[in-house]
Amino acid sequence: MTDVAQPSQHEIAEPLSEDEGTTSHDIPLPEGLARAIAENWTAPPPMPHPAGRHGGESDGAATFGRHRESLSQAFPGVQLVIPAGRLKVRANDTDYAFRAWSAFTWLTGETVEGAVLVLAPEGDSHTATLYVREYAGPGQPAYFTNRVYGALWVGNVPTPAQTEAVLGIRVRPLTDLPAALKRHGGATLAPRGVDPDVDRLLPGAAPGTLEQVVDELRLTKDDWEVAQLQLACDATIDGFADVAAEIPNVLAAGGRRGERWLEGTFWRRARMSGNDVGYSSIVGAGRHATTLHWWRNDGDLQPHELLLADMGVEVDSLYTADVTRTMPVSGEWTTTQRKLYDAVLEAQNAGIAEVKAGADFLAAHNAATWVLADHLHHWGVLPVTAAVSCAEDVEAPGAGLHRRYTLHGVSHMLGIDVHDCAAARDETYRSGPLGAGYVLTVEPGLYFQPNDLTVPAEWRGIGIRIEDDILVTDGAPVNLSGALPRHPDELTAWMREVQARPVTP
Repeated sequence: MTDVAQPSQHEIAEPLSEDEGTTSHDIPLPEGLARAIAENWTAPPPMPHPAGRHGGESDGAATFGRHRESLSQAFPGVQLVIPAGRLKVRANDTDYAFRAWSAFTWLTGETVEGAVLVLAPEGDSHTATLYVREYAGPGQPAYFTNRVYGALWVGNVPTPAQTEAVLGIRVRPLTDLPAALKRHGGATLAPRGVDPDVDRLLPGAAPGTLEQVVDELRLTKDDWEVAQLQLACDATIDGFADVAAEIPNVLAAGGRRGERWLEGTFWRRARMSGNDVGYSSIVGAGRHATTLHWWRNDGDLQPHELLLADMGVEVDSLYTADVTRTMPVSGEWTTTQRKLYDAVLEAQNAGIAEVKAGADFLAAHNAATWVLADHLHHWGVLPVTAAVSCAEDVEAPGAGLHRRYTLHGVSHMLGIDVHDCAAARDETYRSGPLGAGYVLTVEPGLYFQPNDLTVPAEWRGIGIRIEDDILVTDGAPVNLSGALPRHPDELTAWMREVQARPVTP
């Protein structure tokens, strides 16, 4: 059992807030008119439950049940309250597209705004109840007056009964939540800052280790989760093909703001094949590739440059890929580009070879970094050998000098979040061993800034990264994104092949 502070009996705050969803530009609606408009509606047409798109009716539902049970076993006797989160305003009366707190999605398969999962202690386990908001429907004035919770505004929303049937979990109206929480007199754990209503309802809830425990449980992906990540990688590979196929069209149009056109091309694939992009796509041409998080994507495309594309499709279950390829815009490598690319590929291969159960998380990073530092030394850029540059003694002369050109760590965990399981303790993540079922990236890179006088002039403004999503097993590592070519000759042959295909959705 995880140690939990035992708070005294807490009081339940006032009922959940329900704003009217009106704004400054709305035209006032007299009560009589509102009643008249509320009449003479039939039931809305049925709407498929969103969770049904990613297996919520079969294997997915069983998976989420196992996830809840694993969390239950970590906190015997403790009530656990896991909110989905709330909408965030984007531009006055519009909101950002909602995405639930990842722990909530991992436990339910749902991503609905305002919902709250409660795991109430019962015997040596917990009983799970999901509380969801009932949106205003036909016959209620709010059906057409409430732009936030009126179904006419936001689309037909599944009822609690429909959600229960799809997710295989008991579902109750969100208005029942205050009374349900009040019935439990023992310890309660809930995250702070995810949902202000939950914060108000549980002012005495113990701040504890809930987030940490969930993220450490999420480190190991089960078969269903791995299948979702494979779907995300497959869709991402299709998106890369779309982007490569568009390059000649962008060049033919003069290349202006080509980065943004290619970003939009990939986004279209993400929306067709899944929910969205898993993170803001990085589409950096030329010197923009040397900026690690180049999200502006407003640059031109030039045939003599390299294009670095770091992109991932987030499928409907919210599991995401994270893949990077660097390709010559013209379809042909220059001698310098090929030389630098080969070094990064060699480093990535060395890193991937170290991904195995029981190995240190940092083994891939160390192996890839050694290769890059060795190349930098033999090229005359790094004045010390790889052995010195990669020395564990950070105070040793020359130690760490390679980082001027490599910049970042080689790996991070991957799953529902592109940088998954961030709340896990250091000893179970960065300083810990890998376990079978972990999925992580291996993504070494070399970046030569346009204004770096320590490298040859023809290298300046070149950035190269190669990234794949690797499943840890008890045997050889599995490259989930390996169907996308990495070898430089295979990559350019693939570019020619996809550019010759007819465009298809």
